[in-house]
Amino acid sequence: MKKMSSFLHFLYWVCMSLVLGCGVVHSNVIYDRKALIIDGQRRILFSGSIHYTRSTPEMWEDLINKAREGGIDVIQTYVFWNVHEPTPGNYNFEGRYDLVKFLKTIQKAGLFAHLRIGPYICAEWNFGGFPVWLKFVPGISFRTDNEPFKMAMQGFTEKIVNLMKSEKLYESQGGPIILSQIENEYGPQEGKMGSPGRAYATWAANMAVGLDTGVPWVMCKEDDAPDPVINTCNGFYCNNFSPNKPNKPLMWTEAWTGWFTEFGGPMYQRPVEDLAFAVASFVQKGGAFVNYYMYHGGTNFGRSAGGSYITTSYDYDAPLDEYGLIRQPKYGHLKELHKAVKQSERALTSADPTVTSLGSLQEAHVYGSESGDCAAFLANYDTENRAMVTFKSKQYNLPPWSISILPDCQTEAFNTAKVGVQTSHMEMISTNTPIQSWQTYNEDVYPAYDDFGSFSSGLMEQINITRDITDYLWYKTSVEVDVSESFLKTQELPTLVVHSMGDGLHVFVNGELIGSAFGTKTNTRFTFTKGINLHAGTNVIALLSVAIGLPNVGIHFEEWSTGVLGPVVLEGFNQGRRDLSWSNWTYQVGLRGEDMSLFAPSSDSSIDWTTVSLGVQNLPLSWYKGYFDAPEGDEPLALDMSSMGKGQIWINGQSLGRYWTINSTGNCSSSGCGYTGIYRRTDCQVGCGQATQRWYHLPRPWLKPTQNLLVINEEVGGDPTKITVSRRSLNTVCADVSEYHPNNTKWQTESYHQTGKLYRKPMAHLNCGSGKSISSIEFASFGTPVGKCGSFLRGDCHALKSNSVIEQSCIGKQRCSVAISNMKFGDDPCPNVLKRLSVEARCGPSSP
Repeated sequence: MKKMSSFLHFLYWVCMSLVLGCGVVHSNVIYDRKALIIDGQRRILFSGSIHYTRSTPEMWEDLINKAREGGIDVIQTYVFWNVHEPTPGNYNFEGRYDLVKFLKTIQKAGLFAHLRIGPYICAEWNFGGFPVWLKFVPGISFRTDNEPFKMAMQGFTEKIVNLMKSEKLYESQGGPIILSQIENEYGPQEGKMGSPGRAYATWAANMAVGLDTGVPWVMCKEDDAPDPVINTCNGFYCNNFSPNKPNKPLMWTEAWTGWFTEFGGPMYQRPVEDLAFAVASFVQKGGAFVNYYMYHGGTNFGRSAGGSYITTSYDYDAPLDEYGLIRQPKYGHLKELHKAVKQSERALTSADPTVTSLGSLQEAHVYGSESGDCAAFLANYDTENRAMVTFKSKQYNLPPWSISILPDCQTEAFNTAKVGVQTSHMEMISTNTPIQSWQTYNEDVYPAYDDFGSFSSGLMEQINITRDITDYLWYKTSVEVDVSESFLKTQELPTLVVHSMGDGLHVFVNGELIGSAFGTKTNTRFTFTKGINLHAGTNVIALLSVAIGLPNVGIHFEEWSTGVLGPVVLEGFNQGRRDLSWSNWTYQVGLRGEDMSLFAPSSDSSIDWTTVSLGVQNLPLSWYKGYFDAPEGDEPLALDMSSMGKGQIWINGQSLGRYWTINSTGNCSSSGCGYTGIYRRTDCQVGCGQATQRWYHLPRPWLKPTQNLLVINEEVGGDPTKITVSRRSLNTVCADVSEYHPNNTKWQTESYHQTGKLYRKPMAHLNCGSGKSISSIEFASFGTPVGKCGSFLRGDCHALKSNSVIEQSCIGKQRCSVAISNMKFGDDPCPNVLKRLSVEARCGPSSP
């Protein structure tokens, strides 16, 4: 009987192994200290953040497939509470908010998903993802041990988890979700909250685990995440991070590929060499999960941008740009990194590293398993000098601040600083599409008192009145001026001083715009001060307070305030200072144009629009509408708003978002951004002195073939007749590859000898993309060229056939590849000198 029992036990495990091997049964995702374990296999996983709300459903499949082709295993997304539950108990999962469709698109591509439920998300999203109605729940206190908050948070979390289960979307059910996140970056806030914060974090973790999803839960930036929740790292670097228990894997939930942009500030770029260095450094120390935040940033459509002053573009310098186009070399270089790490996966997941010194600032991490697998990472931490290191009796040339990956402990398959993929330059080109039939409607900034919505003695907080259904709140009061006031007889004007909590303010006196003022992201509070013309009798002061996204970071969201909270004073009267803060104020929520739905195609036809003519542009608080036909082709489109000031845009009734053509200020360097040393975004700024955002993504799926309705709400003045439709087009591609560039395509078959190397020659690749071909070669040099894409120069060594070889191989083709060898370009132009091939090519429409 005992033998039979043993036999049956053996047979059971044989059958289970066969079944699991065929992929018929899906088990729970588990983990150990080395990695996540999916279907019994440890995995090194690369993930990319793509937010479904920041693109259109028609874009999802293309974005996800490009991520897969870039070596991404997992798509990570937040879940956006405020769009899914706009009012208590009423849910929206339609259109851009169709979370289930998004996850099934991920599954269709054969990728996994990481669902960051939060439900606090930060994410430069309005109110941090919280619905504003939550602020008005009686007795609520956000993100702490507070029963009203916990009840609402648990209710939404359960709603999402149950929806996922009902659609069988967890990996334990055969779906793509392998991870979920509860809360978000709570550690710094917990320290401020004290014991209630700790109690809340423990409650949140236990609540999540109790939902029995069959996949692990994580908490990012939460060092004391309770078991079994995994604490994870966010940041530009995470190589010094460790989980809080030795049985948990090393996971990086946000590897920042760039940074967000705020109106009035510069754009930030992160060199791919440094990003690759950070990821390789993390993996060489045992990192098992890396998520790029963002892999595709997308667009903050509508009024979704939060954190105050966040731009409508959420490009983030990501591998896929705002429009979904591949950004090179970032995309391609990371793809090569992923390939090299995957080739090392068995060694990385089955052994611990041995660290040895290769020099004062150089070291090797070597993974060797009992089965014979071996992988090595050779690192040079010197920020200025190359290093020639010896490893296993072979020499390797390591550029400054770089790591080489050797998947077989001998062949250099990848180096973080040796970029061999093409560089692509995008350009915004006018489609010459006419926008016609411009008409305008002007807001009444001097309406009668009884037209206003509410009255109060004193100033009121903006969100308490608007409930964030609009960016705008009117504050209006009257000022009586006696004929005896001295300023009526002199040139000295009385001064109006308005203190605001944010974010912007337009000041009207007797119906005339006299000025505007704005805060900044770092300090939303500001003071408007200006001399104003008042006449004897009754004067009307109207303050239009403008929100530019609600705060998205911190605790106690219920206590945040915005709008004109005073004091509001007039100085220069005979009796001195006149405080208006406690005067009788009337309030109007939003603009009349919003109330009349002027942006909607079905708006009231009786509204008195007038034809735009010379002299009526540049008026404050004006609405404009025009019509245009969809441009031909499939390249992404954008509106060039450089002729306008500040406001909002709608196309066929859908909101593209806020626009603001304010110029950026910062510390931009004409020499560009170096990759060596610890990355600081302040050192990598671009766009200073130009409009922070000039172009606004116009999704093609939102367009009809003809008669598309464009509506503009302009706050301060602009010329709508100069708005143009542009297309985003790839116009220049470059290659810059050395003759000994690492090549991991066939590293397994390469062999090395003392007298030389036998290897597949490196290749320079150029690709203009679908519908385009290489039309001209602007520069080509095999030898010692210098510079970068757009500014290459010949060096002392140059092969005379360089240009003709490249032209013969590439002109008229969508893509081409050229081997980098002396034989290809004739005689060696400079023996015993390391050479490289640099090429710059123009792309044009393909011939029919």
